[in-house]
Amino acid sequence: MAELETMANEGGAVKETMSEYISHHLTHLSSRPASGLFDFAFDAMHLDTLFFSLLCALIVLIPLRMAASRATAGVPGKFQLAVELLLEWVNDQAKTLVHGKLDYIAPLALTIFTWVTVMNAVDLLPVDWLPWVGKHVFGVEHLRPLVTADINGTLGMSLGVLLLVFYYNLKIKGVGGYIHQLLCAPFGMLKISMNPLTWIGALLLAVVNVAMNCVEYISNTLSHGMRLYGNMYAGELIFFLIAGLGASGTALGIGLHLFTGTIWAIFHILIVLLQAFIFMMLTLVYIGQAHDKH
Repeated sequence: MAELETMANEGGAVKETMSEYISHHLTHLSSRPASGLFDFAFDAMHLDTLFFSLLCALIVLIPLRMAASRATAGVPGKFQLAVELLLEWVNDQAKTLVHGKLDYIAPLALTIFTWVTVMNAVDLLPVDWLPWVGKHVFGVEHLRPLVTADINGTLGMSLGVLLLVFYYNLKIKGVGGYIHQLLCAPFGMLKISMNPLTWIGALLLAVVNVAMNCVEYISNTLSHGMRLYGNMYAGELIFFLIAGLGASGTALGIGLHLFTGTIWAIFHILIVLLQAFIFMMLTLVYIGQAHDKH
């Protein structure tokens, strides 16, 4: 088993295996250890996920707010031009998927794309930098900064999108219209007559329609969050494995580490942007479905 050199402590140099190194880096700074993959207790929180998600949100929102407040009608500056081009591109994507008023859709899509991109881009930093800072500056033993490699973070974002879907369904269709959609889509509704069998058939079909809608909402939410999580988690693991190549200190090991790390980092830039784009597009698809009437 390959061994990784760690920082020396009072007892001398400490060595850990590759599996121990990866396990250490995959451990979150938590309020308490989780009882499993899903721990629904409110006192079990990944504090690093919360911190870095909010930090990335500030990194996105502050420059966008500055660009909006300093926007001029004349010749735009380079930063304003870049934001306007990005907003126009996002707006074009929204128009193809959301049929209705787009005043709030384009800013929402822009925020999601830029926020997820910044959170994904944390994976491009050297894997030991932020954990080293956390340990030697703040005294934190475990720190995992990649929010999108935490299933709690990605499912939390997908649940937020689900709440937006419910909100826009109620806002656009009204309570009565939304309930009618739940009862009548996707299989329609039997025409009720004096025949009691039509009432029974309509009730059974309504139950099936509600069940199918529930399955759709659950599957959309799970796939929305887990797709982003799976891709970023896999990329994070590859960076950990590449970091182990240079642990031996030999010229060959360091050369392989630098070569493979550079190649994977360049390729990972595409994954960072692509996964943010997919998350944004799926958000637009689900909100677009909320605008459509069955």
